[in-house]
Amino acid sequence: MVDLAKIERVDLREIWPNEAADFTPWLATEENLSQLGEALGLELELQEQEASVGAFSLDLLVRDIGNGRPVIIENQLTATDHTHLGQILTYAAGHDVGTIVWIAKEFRDEHRAALDYLNSRTAEDTDFFGVVVEVWKIDDSRPAPHFDPVVTPNEWRKDRVGKQGDGRTSERNEKYREFFQSLIDTSREKHGFKDRTAPRGNWFDTSSGFAGVLYRLTFSSSGARVEVYIDRGKEWNKRLFDKLEGRKETIESKLGESLSWERLDNRAASRIAVYRPGTIGDDPERLDEIRKWMIERLLAFKGVFGPMLNELAE
Repeated sequence: MVDLAKIERVDLREIWPNEAADFTPWLATEENLSQLGEALGLELELQEQEASVGAFSLDLLVRDIGNGRPVIIENQLTATDHTHLGQILTYAAGHDVGTIVWIAKEFRDEHRAALDYLNSRTAEDTDFFGVVVEVWKIDDSRPAPHFDPVVTPNEWRKDRVGKQGDGRTSERNEKYREFFQSLIDTSREKHGFKDRTAPRGNWFDTSSGFAGVLYRLTFSSSGARVEVYIDRGKEWNKRLFDKLEGRKETIESKLGESLSWERLDNRAASRIAVYRPGTIGDDPERLDEIRKWMIERLLAFKGVFGPMLNELAE
């Protein structure tokens, strides 16, 4: 007879006795946000715990690195209730978010229906997720958390319903989505990247591992571009940019090419970029060349800038 282990569900309160004091700080760590992000197909970066919304505060304000937009996360270690439904709508309005994540022990049918309704009626850049959090163990193993998305956006519909309500998305936006989805799939399969879902626009952001710094791949009026994008706060941004520019000769030597050093003094953010000709309207063969070039430059940027950020980013 085969000797099989027994899987057991663990009471959430045994692991996190208090939602605010235990679960929210646990989820706010990079490792656990990454686990939640993998379940949702997003790459999440913490911005603030207990972020203020008028007289209230939401549990976690994070950022979707894929599109740069805010994401709110509201936690509930009980079954869902009307109070929390109202809270997530209040918080969403207060931070003009693109994605709303409601985590709970159990989702009542009426609240699943409410999120499904919101996903079907809101604009194409607004998504609602309902996520059940569970903890399991096998025999005497350490308990392991599991995030189960029980309500998700209908991406097929949202990608195809334009602002005019005519059932069609712009041909250009669809080309961007297809281009970056292919790039993401290749990067994940061949290079171990964690990104999963293409953005709905002309750029794609991926994490550098440092808050306020990301790698951005984009189509601009100047052509295709890969860049280090620095955007935490103007004073911090310019200080880090200047430190990196102080190593310009070393950086460009390691990369084997000259870069465009754009301090952008009239803006908060700064960038360090490399360009090549190209638009999303190019033929498939040329777009494939641009895609390969972007992946190569991204890998090179990670290899050269990563160690320097580890040394210079405060």
